[in-house]
Amino acid sequence: MLLSEVSNGYGAPMGLWRERSALSSGYENGEVQMCHTVNPWHSNHRWELSAGQLLTWIDTTACLAAERHAGVACVTASVDNIQIEETARVGQHICIKAKVNRAFNTSMEVGIKVTVEDPITNTQRHVCTAFSTYVVKPVGAKKVILKPVRLHSSQDHLEYSLAAERRRIRLYHEDAYNNLMEDSFSLYDPDCETDKDTVSTDCTRVESIELVLPPHANHQGNTFGGQIMAWMETVANISASRLCRSHATLKSVDMFKFRGPSIVGDRLVFRAMVNTTFQKSVEVGVRVEAYNCKEWTEGKPRHINSAFLIYQVINNNNEEEVIPRVKASTPDNIRRFCGAIARRKIRVARKYIFSGKQEKPISHPWDKCNQAYLSYDNIATLTFLAASSGWELSSTMQNIKIFTYEENDMLSIKVEMQVQLQAQQAYVLLSDLGLRPNWDMHYLSCKVIETAGEDDKIFYITCPPVKQSKSRDFVALMSRRYPCKNGEPYVIAMRSVTLASCPPTAEYLRSEVQCAGFLIYSQEKDSCQVCYLNQLTSGIMPYVEENLTGWSKSIEETAASCIRFLETAQVYTTLL
Repeated sequence: MLLSEVSNGYGAPMGLWRERSALSSGYENGEVQMCHTVNPWHSNHRWELSAGQLLTWIDTTACLAAERHAGVACVTASVDNIQIEETARVGQHICIKAKVNRAFNTSMEVGIKVTVEDPITNTQRHVCTAFSTYVVKPVGAKKVILKPVRLHSSQDHLEYSLAAERRRIRLYHEDAYNNLMEDSFSLYDPDCETDKDTVSTDCTRVESIELVLPPHANHQGNTFGGQIMAWMETVANISASRLCRSHATLKSVDMFKFRGPSIVGDRLVFRAMVNTTFQKSVEVGVRVEAYNCKEWTEGKPRHINSAFLIYQVINNNNEEEVIPRVKASTPDNIRRFCGAIARRKIRVARKYIFSGKQEKPISHPWDKCNQAYLSYDNIATLTFLAASSGWELSSTMQNIKIFTYEENDMLSIKVEMQVQLQAQQAYVLLSDLGLRPNWDMHYLSCKVIETAGEDDKIFYITCPPVKQSKSRDFVALMSRRYPCKNGEPYVIAMRSVTLASCPPTAEYLRSEVQCAGFLIYSQEKDSCQVCYLNQLTSGIMPYVEENLTGWSKSIEETAASCIRFLETAQVYTTLL
């Protein structure tokens, strides 16, 4: 069935949709589906589905799923981070599926999947996945305890299990944010205040007011959550466009959190401002306050919602443009700037830890026929990764800086360390992987199992268990190279390979390394910069995910341990 404009307060009434959906057999756990044709009045200036309309449809579908499971009215409590991967154009169809993943007494998580269909080519593409939390709103004082969901398929069991993990992240979000905020203040560069190429965030302020009318209300008499999100997207888009001097495109939404309801007759005031930019993206913060007639006169608002939206600028060649840098000229703006950095860390962690994507094997068989190629590819891949533009500073402490980089759904980290040691000595020590357990808590053992020359060796590495799982092991090729000329770094590169003589065992969980290693740059006579890089895979992610979410300093602690090891080795060598 193809429906257009079916939502709370728009088009066909919700009761009519309930009747229609009830006729479609086979749906359980509050599962519902909605399909819409993207018409011109749903589109933006590029004839693409507007982000506000998409958010409206998502909230409508999720609410229907929640109410179908609960059997009573439900309201939106929050919407997790949404990553928009595709756009839909006028004439195409949007299909939204929503299903309750897990019920927690009086609240539940609803999973939403959005796809776009092209009726001409008969192709279907993924637009986004979202997770919303809904709470029941019973009539009267009677408390409603939600029934558990029924689990049938392996996917149902997986989503049920992950729903508990996502809930834990939501509950501890504030603590993680506060932990990361402490680090973020050290990343603000006061020198940008005098940089003539930066733009003041004050120039991006936008304020707008909306009167809540009956068509904006849902079947419970409250302002429809999807409508509020659409209004928020409008003011945020204007704010981002003022900075970029171009039409901005919404790429992701940080968690929407509904703090309270509003009703017909309320005045909703929307305030938006750019918080900071990240080379090719910009974060805009939006705050919503509600007034009734009395509160409007007395100037006593109710804070009902906040969200942070991330935009990019796409040029005519469908390429992402670089966003101008901003400067925060007041203490409050600096707080916003630092908050944006902390939130970005949480978004990155959430995106890669809970992506659920299954990686294809990345190890290549090792033999004499391909060892020259694998060795070259090992060095080249690390060198290209280090040279990538777009590294974002994530954390800093004495003599240590940590960066992150995203490309093609792959997250990489870079750790820069200032070491009081000659570059060549650091190169010799770090390329002896047998010494690594002395300073890296993530290594239990490391031994050579095959040698392909002085500069290419294959190591068998064991690592400790994480989160009650089994210990992990790796079979990795290490290739090292001296610099060809002054100014070039020493290179130590690692990647997984497959050896017939070292198959997986039941004792360990065999994992893989895609690209990792060190680049060591000579500086003054007795100092160097050591850069460690790692293109994170599912096998590596468990060891760093708590660091990404702000719960651990494991990367910083390991880097500090590496510096102590290298500088202590220098003292020991000198004494000898």
